[in-house]
Amino acid sequence: MARPPARHHTGVSGTTILHVDLDAFFAAVEQRDRPELRGRPVIVGGAPGSRGVVSAASYEARRFGVRSAMPLRTAAALCPDGVFVPVNGRKYRHASGLVMDILRRFTPRIEQISIDEAFLDVAGSEALFGPPPTIAVAIKEAVRAEVGLTVSVGVASTKLVAKVASDLRKPDGLVVVPAGQEAAFLAPLPISRLWGVGPQTQAVLAELGADTIGELAAMPVDALVRRLGQHGAELHDRALGIDPSPVSGDVAAKSVSHEHTFSTDTTDQEKIEATILALAEGVAERLRHGGVRASTVTVKVRDSTFRTVTRQRRLAIPTDLAEPIYRTALELARPEIRGRRIRLVGVAGSGLEEPAQLALFAEEDPRRRRVAEAADSIRSRFGRRSVTRARLLRSHLAAPEERDPMQPLERRRLGAAPAGSASPGPAPRDARPGGAGGEPGRADEASQGAGMDEADDARGPDDRLERDEELEGDEGLETDD
Repeated sequence: MARPPARHHTGVSGTTILHVDLDAFFAAVEQRDRPELRGRPVIVGGAPGSRGVVSAASYEARRFGVRSAMPLRTAAALCPDGVFVPVNGRKYRHASGLVMDILRRFTPRIEQISIDEAFLDVAGSEALFGPPPTIAVAIKEAVRAEVGLTVSVGVASTKLVAKVASDLRKPDGLVVVPAGQEAAFLAPLPISRLWGVGPQTQAVLAELGADTIGELAAMPVDALVRRLGQHGAELHDRALGIDPSPVSGDVAAKSVSHEHTFSTDTTDQEKIEATILALAEGVAERLRHGGVRASTVTVKVRDSTFRTVTRQRRLAIPTDLAEPIYRTALELARPEIRGRRIRLVGVAGSGLEEPAQLALFAEEDPRRRRVAEAADSIRSRFGRRSVTRARLLRSHLAAPEERDPMQPLERRRLGAAPAGSASPGPAPRDARPGGAGGEPGRADEASQGAGMDEADDARGPDDRLERDEELEGDEGLETDD
């Protein structure tokens, strides 16, 4: 039986949840910084003839059908006059940080779910700043005046409804859903707008006669459970606007990963292994920056036929050093790259633990740690390319920070979630890195057709911080804008 809509710190108005979403974020930053690009179709991701994917497209480019995660070559065919620019992760992180600082002026209850969006619970802020719609307007004005960007905001009584609302009138939109009107607001919208409805689930629901959220809400729960299991009951609740998850300020990061797509498919073993080493270096550096160590290493290999395999192994001793991550990743990858033309490789560290939790483990080679920390210090002072391994001098791989626009690991967002916070959303598909099963020293898992950052139909915004952060992968570094 469906639960009544949840109310979180309902305060004066009951609609105290805001979802703030930057509009076409990466492209908007480029247009802000380069006035000659304003009004022109801007496509962020790389050169039009390269093998990467679109990370973001301006609204001018979207009129031609260009979308995030689309191959750049396809985007170039749809929009031949588009302006193609590379990803500038450093610049996007800086802009994101400025926006998040603005949000924190209005409430301490902020849950950043990606580089370009966050939930806020403004209950308790109304006495200072006015009702939630007034706060939303103030946020929009501050972001425009201080950062030079626009945001769309949804205001509702639950995270689910606020998220849907913010997406309806982009760009620069503001949609307020009064408390008690959640189901009526959602009812006419297509079923694909609902969290947890991907292509497969959408096909099942269409067979059952549900093409809109309202039609799903009108269905008997038991019929949905028979076809979709417990997920069917959850979808029914969501169709009514029910979402019990609170705004959680500190969401634990689950994994760190980097990927690289080769400019041409390759069988060059040395090139592939050097690339895995570079990716392991990037993962290890970010682990050290975050103050955590990984207990599981995952490798991803995609060949020229798009056959994708992920394998993972639990380490005997959690680490934040490149050497053990590289050794493990290489052992897992070698059977998958032998005799094949390789398109993409990726390395991930997961099962993140604080060093204080590792006191019972023997310390790794202290000399290697001193070298790694010294290299980190030099790079922080003189730039990322000031120190590199001799083997990587001719690799021509971009440094992770240059390509990765996602948020860097922050110590405050690692480790266990705060007491009383909701557990993460629905679990991702089985091949996702971060599973902790298996014995040390054995490959725990091998899956075909699943990528490090792919999620199942049940994924919602609460899962976004679990996304693997890539260098450049076929799935792309995209934003929901």
